[in-house]
Amino acid sequence: MLVGGIEAGGTKFVCAVGNEKNELLERVAFPTTTPEETLEQVFAFFDRFDLAAIGIGSFGPIDVKKDSETYGHILCTPKLAWKDFDFLGAMKARYAVPMGWTTDVNGAALGESALGAAKGMKNIMYITIGTGVGAGAIVDGKILEGIGHPEMGHILVRPHEHDHYEGFCPYHGNCLEGMAAGPSIDGRLGKAGKDVEPTDAVWDYIAYYIAQALEAYTVILRPERIVLGGGVMKVPGMLDNIKGKFTKLLADYVPVPAVDDYLVLPGLGDDAGITGAIILANEVKA
Repeated sequence: MLVGGIEAGGTKFVCAVGNEKNELLERVAFPTTTPEETLEQVFAFFDRFDLAAIGIGSFGPIDVKKDSETYGHILCTPKLAWKDFDFLGAMKARYAVPMGWTTDVNGAALGESALGAAKGMKNIMYITIGTGVGAGAIVDGKILEGIGHPEMGHILVRPHEHDHYEGFCPYHGNCLEGMAAGPSIDGRLGKAGKDVEPTDAVWDYIAYYIAQALEAYTVILRPERIVLGGGVMKVPGMLDNIKGKFTKLLADYVPVPAVDDYLVLPGLGDDAGITGAIILANEVKA
């Protein structure tokens, strides 16, 4: 019995078909453009299969409250073509199957807790630091949600003493996303991160902001493990830099596992999100 999964990112969509073992059998990726153009490609892929359910992990913010009039909508996104778009409704109009709906980072957290670097753990967190910053958490085996999903990329951080950048986030300025996501490199230096040497001081600033956030998440959520993904984490030496700063900031206030076991890279690599979408589909299928 086949299920479908969508990792709907702000830059690209990944669609896949998997089985009851959460194995990815076939997949496709394409750029995120307008809802109409993008869904045309989604439908072209899934129309070839007889699916029992579909799981969707979407960029946000999104409405995850099932009793809300806008449940399944993408909300106040900077991708203006998608603002207030009824994503889940459009999918249900095409496919009469059960559908799971959550954020892309929640999907990645689900994937990593089931099959990745946090396999078998019931209390974990996944954070991605790339073009933006997003995070999802699994608490007691379930995706963490309240009146909405967490937006952990927008906690405020204390500026580094040598960093005079004010942040690019139009809502909060010096929040974690505004200070540590990819566009902050261009904002400081006028060039993309791929063109910046790993020894540049800017990476030290970014490690400091990420470490601050991880310290906050640690004392609030008390996860068993935190998985760090996204393009910024591929910078040589970044993970070790974060570990050192995190250890200093936490200051042994609460016990955590050894830092090398606590802060880790994704076990599923770039497949964490789409794997989570397939898992979500298997969870909701009739």
